Amino acid sequence: MKLFLIRHGETTGDVEDRYGGSYDDDLTSRGQQQAEELAKKLADEGIQKIFCSPLARAKQTAEFVRVETGAEVVELHDARERNHYGVLSGMTKAEAERDYPELVELVVDKHSTVQGGESYQDFGSRVESAFTELKNSNYDTIAVLTHGGVLRYIFRDILGLGEIKVGDCGFAEFRVVDGSPELIKAAGITVMSNNT
Repeated sequence: MKLFLIRHGETTGDVEDRYGGSYDDDLTSRGQQQAEELAKKLADEGIQKIFCSPLARAKQTAEFVRVETGAEVVELHDARERNHYGVLSGMTKAEAERDYPELVELVVDKHSTVQGGESYQDFGSRVESAFTELKNSNYDTIAVLTHGGVLRYIFRDILGLGEIKVGDCGFAEFRVVDGSPELIKAAGITVMSNNT
């Protein structure tokens, strides 16, 4: 089986410098262009089904891929981004620094949990569950349209490939044999280190 793990395009929250996570923002016009270019790259990959985070930015990116591939899009709730930022979600970073400086300091550590946020352990459990289900599915080729935090968790904590830098519409292709994923290629995703 071929498995494509994909990050959404640029969002309004990105350009407005907001804390994301569960904040449900939309693609910018640049993000839409990135998604269109991504879809063209994936058009001939034989994608049969697109599993997608329920957040708007992921669904909007998935729609471009659907148009090019003809694959059905299915929402996968556990592929959503971590609500790491809790009460900070959706705030500009300047607003958060002014109103909640102690929380801004706290969220630098990915293992911390702030008020209203999702713990790293709970996030990891749902991502691992979803990833196990996906890599054992009965399709020849699937795509998963998700978020940077989900991709970083998969690379670092599930596959042990290390920290990554992932750009807008970055994607990785894996070959999965007997439930074991092997990285074939990546575009817009760079493995930085093997430090966990």
